[in-house]
Amino acid sequence: MATYAIGDIQGCYLTFRKLLEKIEFDPVEDRLWLAGDLVNRGPRSLETLRWAYRNRDSIQVVLGNHDLKLLAVAAGASSPSPQDTLDELLAAPDRTELLDWLRRRPLLVEEGPLVLVHAGLLPSWPLAEARGYAREAEAALQDPGYARLLQEAIARRVDWRNDLTGAVRWRGLTDIFTRMRMCTRDGRPSYRHNGPPEEAPGEVPWFALPAADRGSYTIVFGHWAALGLYIRPGIIGIDTGCVWGGTLTAVRLPDLTVFQEPYVD
Repeated sequence: MATYAIGDIQGCYLTFRKLLEKIEFDPVEDRLWLAGDLVNRGPRSLETLRWAYRNRDSIQVVLGNHDLKLLAVAAGASSPSPQDTLDELLAAPDRTELLDWLRRRPLLVEEGPLVLVHAGLLPSWPLAEARGYAREAEAALQDPGYARLLQEAIARRVDWRNDLTGAVRWRGLTDIFTRMRMCTRDGRPSYRHNGPPEEAPGEVPWFALPAADRGSYTIVFGHWAALGLYIRPGIIGIDTGCVWGGTLTAVRLPDLTVFQEPYVD
């Protein structure tokens, strides 16, 4: 049995399947940790989501920002952008089943000393606090009234503050889990920069700031294609820009063997 963490697929289904062949993935024996952004921008979001749903007993998936964009568009809370590639999925006959499963995915997964999120954790959050915020945000999205929540939250972009309530609080939390790359030097989340970390003067990667209990676990995350494969003590970044013509990366846990497949979609 092996566990593999795989970065942002974003509808690059053919590349994903070739990577599964390379690692000789067996859904009976092995498990996948998928770091979110299963869909969007790539050409085969429907095939990717159908595969994930069929193999749901062998995988762990966290929600990414593009997964939330899909849910928002499907709920009528957001309009597709010209770069989105969601039409086939939204028109699929099994759309309801697939989207209901997707919106029930977590924002944070833990197993022993390993933690999976899409983008990151705020440095000031001990893991127990982050876990509580993740469960809070997940419960709101899984509520029958989630469409209204998305409609109220989608236009709000805020920094996290402890006194936020309602849809604004939900947006603040999910932005940290699914969109954050950088922080100000005093630890506030920043969303202005998506390039290499050294090109954002005055800000630092979220994982570069000290955290109270960071040394007791390892965070696996995607979301940051410009960062690329990034493996350091306690940190494993695995978005290697497949949808932009890069590679799709799998890291075997816990021995950190790396497998990569060039973009073929």
